[in-house]
Amino acid sequence: MKIVRNIINVLMPLVLGGGILYWMYRGENLDHIIYMIQHEMNWTWMLLSLPFGVLAQAFRGWRWRQTLEPTGEKVRSSVAVSSIFMSYASSLVIPRIGEFMRCAILKRWDGVSFSKAIGTVVTERAVDSIVVLLVTGSTLLFQMSVFGTFFERTGTSVSGIFQSFSVTGYLVTFLCGIAAMILLYMLLRRLSIYNKVKATLSGILEGVLSLRKVKNLPLFLFFTIGIWLSYFLHYYLTFFCFDFTSDLGLACGLVSFVVGSIAVIVPTPNGAGPWHFAVKTMLILYGVQDEKALAFVLVVHTLQTILVIIIGMWAWARLSFIPHITKTVKL
Repeated sequence: MKIVRNIINVLMPLVLGGGILYWMYRGENLDHIIYMIQHEMNWTWMLLSLPFGVLAQAFRGWRWRQTLEPTGEKVRSSVAVSSIFMSYASSLVIPRIGEFMRCAILKRWDGVSFSKAIGTVVTERAVDSIVVLLVTGSTLLFQMSVFGTFFERTGTSVSGIFQSFSVTGYLVTFLCGIAAMILLYMLLRRLSIYNKVKATLSGILEGVLSLRKVKNLPLFLFFTIGIWLSYFLHYYLTFFCFDFTSDLGLACGLVSFVVGSIAVIVPTPNGAGPWHFAVKTMLILYGVQDEKALAFVLVVHTLQTILVIIIGMWAWARLSFIPHITKTVKL
């Protein structure tokens, strides 16, 4: 029964993501997308965007190392950053498994308490959630007038947008919401079971409370801002790869970035499917043709996913040359 449940946990995200992608791209002329990549895409901007994807993960590794210090755990920067690289790559196979993967890597290479590491991951996610909420709220307020002008000039109403959704569109949106709730339940359940077996409540609590003990809070805030600014630039610079998105502006970049960041909560590999659907919808709202919006999200997400795989493999190779530190660990 456990094996069946594990298989379902692995297959469900793949089926969900694949189903959404199939629905979005059924009947599309993929040859036209290939032609756009070969002849209409500005690869310079894409290459300029990729380092920010690496930098975002590196900032996360450095911040995590800082968060662990108050718990008494010493982590090498090379191990912390490599664990983040590998966590993102592993999550392409099993969504969210990366959170456990990076804690396991720190335990094996630097002897870090698994329970404390999990606790600091919870702290990190709480901080990131606050950042997303702040950015989302600010973006909505900033763009309220823009949406009003758009609706006034085009004669479009909010009800009209929902009426334009097909039955399948409503179904996909509903399934994404259900999947997000299932993911939350699975994470809470998995953490509860795993902590009972592998960790103690005191270790978890120490990790969660570590934020108030961070020695250099300005540096922590710098890393946090660096993470999300890098994520945004990693995405926004790709706007300049195509003529039909290069003039959309910073506002569209912020709105679609926020919507995409929320969409990846749905448990699919690297947000595949929900991210495509959410970002494509926002681009269409800003006047991009449906076919071109589909091409944009496919190209950008595919190349960014390839980057995650490459740096994950590099991190795996790098760790093989980093010696383990042997020490007594109290769980």
